[in-house]
Order: sequence, then C-alpha cells, then structure tokens
Amino acid sequence: MAEYLMEIKNLKKYFPVIKGIIPRQAGSVKAVDGVSFAVKAGETLGLVGESGCGKSTTGRLLLRLLEPTSGQIYFDGKEITKLNEKEMRPLRKELQIVFQDPYASLNPRMTVEEIIIEPMRVNRIGDKRTRGKRVLELLNVVGLANYHAQRYPHEFSGGQRQRIGIARALAVNPKLIVCDEPVSALDVSIQAQVINLLEDLQKEFGLTYVFIAHDLSVIRHISTRVAVMYLGRIVELASYIELYQQPQHPYTQALLSAIPIPDPKKSKNRIIIRGDVPSPINPPDGCHFHNRCKYAFDICRVERPELQEIRKDHWAACHLHQASQTA
Repeated sequence: MAEYLMEIKNLKKYFPVIKGIIPRQAGSVKAVDGVSFAVKAGETLGLVGESGCGKSTTGRLLLRLLEPTSGQIYFDGKEITKLNEKEMRPLRKELQIVFQDPYASLNPRMTVEEIIIEPMRVNRIGDKRTRGKRVLELLNVVGLANYHAQRYPHEFSGGQRQRIGIARALAVNPKLIVCDEPVSALDVSIQAQVINLLEDLQKEFGLTYVFIAHDLSVIRHISTRVAVMYLGRIVELASYIELYQQPQHPYTQALLSAIPIPDPKKSKNRIIIRGDVPSPINPPDGCHFHNRCKYAFDICRVERPELQEIRKDHWAACHLHQASQTA
C-alpha cells in the first residue's frame, strides 16, 4: 500500500493568452506554477490563499477535470496524469468534488433523487431498486428527509443544497473528495453545520479531503495539515497547530495577523502587505513574494526558493530561513 493516498510533483497549469485579429499566443497565465505536496489517507489537507492564487485550479487538476501542462499526479501509488479517458474512468468514482456554488452545481431540471442517482448510473453501480434505497440512506446521512428526494434544487436553502452536493459526492463511495470552498457562499451559522457534517462523514466513511478555502478560521477548524499558496506556488506546509502557532513564511504571518479576534479588549499586531498581487501572466523572477516582502534581499529577486523542511514536518519556501540554516 502506498504511503500517501495522493502525491503531486511539480504540477503546472498554464493557460494561453490569445490576442490579435489573427489569433496568436501572447503569453500564458501561470495559474499553478510547480506545486508539490502529498495527502495521507484519512487526513484533511487545507489549501489556503487569497483569491487568484491557484487553489481551485489545483483542486481541478487533482481530479483531471483540467489537464496539467506538466507534472505528475499519483493516486494510490498509480500515476494518473498519463491515463487516457478510458483508463481514467474506473478511477472517477474514487475521486469526487464538492463545488463552491451549491446552486450552480445542481441541475435545476432534475429532482434530488435523479441528481444523486446520476453518478451511480454513470459508474454502473447497482440497479434501480438499490440506487433508490441508496438515495434515501444518503439523504439521512447528510441530514435531509426522505420526502426531499422528489423536490428540485430551487426548493432548498443554500445549506440544504450543499448537503445535496455532498450526498452526490458520497454516492459512489469515493476515497478522496476535493472540497472547493464549500462553505464560502453560506451564512456563518450554516458554515459550521456543513463543516461539522463533513467531519462526521470523514470519521464514518474514512474519507480523505483536500479542503480549499480562503477563510483561515475555517481551515483551522477542519484541517489536519495546511498548505499556503501564493501566486501559483506553495509557500508553506505544516500541521495546523504548527502553522498557526509558528508560521515561518512572511506571507503566512501576514495572513494569520488578519484573522479577527472576537474580543474588543484584545489588540493584535496587524502585518500590512505592501503593494498589489503581481499578474500571473508576468510574475516576478525569483520568489514571487519578494516585491511585497519586508525581508527580501538580493537572492530573493533572482532565485526561486524551493520548498524545504525547516522544522520537523514543517516546510517553507523562503530564502530567509534557508540562509539561516546554512549559516
């Protein structure tokens, strides 16, 4: 058995930029630019970063919903980046996704029963009777009633629609689920309910999650380990306790300083990041964060820092720490 359920090595995704009356490629959007990490069976890996950093693109690449420009993806010890569609089909039921928008991801012309049955039908799981029975089981698992099976998506609230999306993902008994900002469109009270549901399901079915979010408080609540992305690259990776207590990368430190404290008597030293996020079409040389980092020195501007273990099970891509280790 493989040590990791999923491994990603130097994954890249570049989208071409087409311009001109006579269409020609004028450049590339480097949405994912050399990402590497691994996911252990049964854990929740949180993927966090500001909008546009490549989180959702990475999630879609893991499932082969997008084809990578280069790099390798290993699932259960098998490289899936080289598989054609026919070879990939048996693995589709092992890899599922819960989308950000719980309404746009559900077909408004299908009943809840039809929505949940569809992945079972596509993967040829069970017959009509067993599929119907499975639908009722899944509705109960995610906190909905049997009579909801005959209703349509527009008849439900946002939280209920997200529960339907979760039930659909569970229908084919997956091993890994990519949760692409599944609570960002929900009210705060509903967010807590959905997160608690995901945690209960993980314990019950032994699921593995890659949980994508920009809300650090949500990530802290659900994650086993956390990977921080900036402009298409992973800049820090550690357990959630280690990352929140001892952040090593300047970008991570700034993100954590922005988390509000629900106590008006307590003050917090906010780290303000100067400047704007560079364009992914023309990112800076060297470290992508150097033009906004107060610690940047000469090597940061010319050489890309590699993700290295600077403490036990704590990885960071920063010349500041790598220089101190070699000194």
